[in-house]
Amino acid sequence: MKAYRAAILRFATDCDPGQSAIYEQDGLLLVGVNAQGRQVVQAVGPYRELRTRFPDIAITHWPERIIAPGFVDLHSHYPQTNVIGSPAEGLLPWLEHYTFPEERRFASPDYSTEAAQFFIAELLRNGVTTALTFATSHPASVNALFTEAQTQRMRLITGLCLMDRHAPADVLNQAAANGGLDATEQSLLDTEALIRQWHGVDRLGYAITPRFAPTSTDAQLRGAGELAASYPEVWIQSHVAENKLEIAWARQLFPASRSYLATYGDFGLLRHRAIYAHCIHFDDDDRALMRNTGAAAAVCPTSNLFLGSGFFDYAGADRVGFDYGLASDVGGGTSFSPFHTMLAAYTVGREGQTKTGLSLSPQQLWWQHTAGAARALGLAGVVGNLQPGCEADFVVLNPQATPLLARRTALATSLDELLFSMIVLGDDRLVQQTVISQAIQAR
Repeated sequence: MKAYRAAILRFATDCDPGQSAIYEQDGLLLVGVNAQGRQVVQAVGPYRELRTRFPDIAITHWPERIIAPGFVDLHSHYPQTNVIGSPAEGLLPWLEHYTFPEERRFASPDYSTEAAQFFIAELLRNGVTTALTFATSHPASVNALFTEAQTQRMRLITGLCLMDRHAPADVLNQAAANGGLDATEQSLLDTEALIRQWHGVDRLGYAITPRFAPTSTDAQLRGAGELAASYPEVWIQSHVAENKLEIAWARQLFPASRSYLATYGDFGLLRHRAIYAHCIHFDDDDRALMRNTGAAAAVCPTSNLFLGSGFFDYAGADRVGFDYGLASDVGGGTSFSPFHTMLAAYTVGREGQTKTGLSLSPQQLWWQHTAGAARALGLAGVVGNLQPGCEADFVVLNPQATPLLARRTALATSLDELLFSMIVLGDDRLVQQTVISQAIQAR
């Protein structure tokens, strides 16, 4: 067993997320090994209480630091790291001019490996310990990312990008080299082979990954839905209702579907463990469809602001009731930092809701990027929190990391003020250390 002493932030599981934070000014976190050989939280609480129960255990002490759950990033694109911050008129031109030219390079295993190593290192440097992310349409990109995540012991979910039309030929799924199968058939066979190879290995999970409905034929979407039914424990990820031009395009291509979102349901791609990025331009029927199927939204505020896509409707989501969590959406998103993402989410709440604005509380923002995102993934009680039984992924935060941050946090008179000052002023410098749960081999 290992023990860590510092201030500790975690979340209650049975109350309003906006008031769910539990904060121990002088706390103790005890980490042990569960029956599966994985390091998990054994106990957490005030130092003065737990120390008497474990008098002989050695303690790592971080004075004036905060231990908090590792962040959960619900949506990103590891192949887009190099195009972050590229100027464009909107989503579709950005894809054409920057994203697709970069993604074609991931046919190379060596290029994919170097990109995966940088991407994983950048996530961990920013305190992200669980990520759901896109690869490209090249199996080499998937293998490289899973390999690096396994090396770093990270909980990561990804999958082969399914796209068999409406994009440059060298970023579409490829037909079998021997000429026996077309690109659509081969992409589905590759997906199933990758599921069998990687899903459930260590801390890795597979996501069936149509890029978005317009870049898949009916046959590919139907095949993806059949795979989702055959492998109910895997995830599904895609994009929906991000941009009005994209929505019009989807309606033209799938006129029989009630809405863009309903298209995915028509092909069997809406269920528990299905994560859809953006979900901006919804009506209440779409929101009810998310709720009733168990699908969840990845809210991507920095990319939505950057690309001018629109604002996620928090009030509508809460009124109808479906799960959501925060995501960086790198490289359309503008930062790997969860603090930048939380601040952008606050801006979206203030600017994009009603005439009076919606003021998301600091606790709710932090919950969205940890326990809330974990719940959206179907991993509540596994990651995103530091309650007993959770995997021991956490960050050590230094609220004195910069002069301004130190000045402001020293003046905080409540937990909300402390959290909000870190959200507004924080970046990668705030993350002093990222600690990843690791499997302990039985002897």
